[in-house]
Amino acid sequence: MDEAEDLETLGEKLYSLIYPKHKEKAGKLTGMLLELPGPVLGLMLQDKASLSAAVEKALGALQWAQEPSRVPCKEEDEVSASSDSVGEQLFELVDVFNTGHSQKITGMLLEQHKDAVLHLLSDPNVLEEQVTFALKTLQEQNMEETDVSDWSDAEDTERLGEKIFSLVEGLDPLHAHDITGMLLEMEPAALLQLPSNHTLLQAAVQKAQAALHPRNQTLST
Repeated sequence: MDEAEDLETLGEKLYSLIYPKHKEKAGKLTGMLLELPGPVLGLMLQDKASLSAAVEKALGALQWAQEPSRVPCKEEDEVSASSDSVGEQLFELVDVFNTGHSQKITGMLLEQHKDAVLHLLSDPNVLEEQVTFALKTLQEQNMEETDVSDWSDAEDTERLGEKIFSLVEGLDPLHAHDITGMLLEMEPAALLQLPSNHTLLQAAVQKAQAALHPRNQTLST
């Protein structure tokens, strides 16, 4: 199906649902909601509660964006732009996008300079760009974490243990079981490097051998 045509159909359906309660702002609200991911839009068309919640958030963002820019005296600016109030305002706007990571994304955006953060509050387009970028960054981080955390599963740990055992057996067949057991107590990040880093593996095996039979180690040196 043509993507533009599909979006237009979704827009028409959303507009017809929003119009009865928000006649004057129906067009603007529909446009804002159409920025959300397809699955979220589909859910809103089927679930009135989800649609209502999204519309309320969009209305809040719309009202904030339409407020005249306030550049008052320094004292008032310091109060209104305090970390807490800015953080709360930014969270409300970020939450409109229904990313499922509103809190994390808000935290990421708040790491910027205060002027840049205040600009996000008054420019919905820039906010949308940065939310999209932050979401992409979070998704990439989650993928990397999944790659590493997969090894924490019992099945994967067992598979890694078997792989390390076969390598250790080639270096010290007599004590392979004991040494492998000791190596498996290493930090996961270091443990994952052993199969692909022979130098690191040798050093770890020698350290384990020294712990297992220090007297023999002393005699052999």
